[in-house]
Amino acid sequence: MRQPYDNLLLLLERGHRHFLEVIKADLDRWGIQDINNVQALVLYNIAHDEMTIGELTERGYYLGSNVSYNVKKMFDNGYLQQERSIHDRRSVRVKLSEKGLALHARLNESLDRHVKALEVRGITAAVLTSALDTLRKLERFWTDQADGPRVKP
Repeated sequence: MRQPYDNLLLLLERGHRHFLEVIKADLDRWGIQDINNVQALVLYNIAHDEMTIGELTERGYYLGSNVSYNVKKMFDNGYLQQERSIHDRRSVRVKLSEKGLALHARLNESLDRHVKALEVRGITAAVLTSALDTLRKLERFWTDQADGPRVKP
């Protein structure tokens, strides 16, 4: 059981890095140099929402300090708009600007092409659903482990 678990951990990490390289390749192809692949992924996940940096971190995608840095860079480069919360003046809400929405649309088109390429390679919705189910179970397991292991080794 240990070997498959170790292999899974390595595969998840490598898969994430490979996906970031795909985003980087798209940005390069489009001639976009004022945002990096990690920032583009943050932008994609914000989508049409409006949220705080804390909410982005709570979604579990990013570490807090990285989110703050990346949000600042995206704001400086015109991909995000910021607005102080009317309920808590210490809190800043972010949303995509017109430039951010345009990049989001391009990334969305790219992901649509990925889905078509998956189908050509025989990776069906059922296969993806099964993988997603397993990954969700692992996410719950790791969340439980972070709260304190329930099973003694």
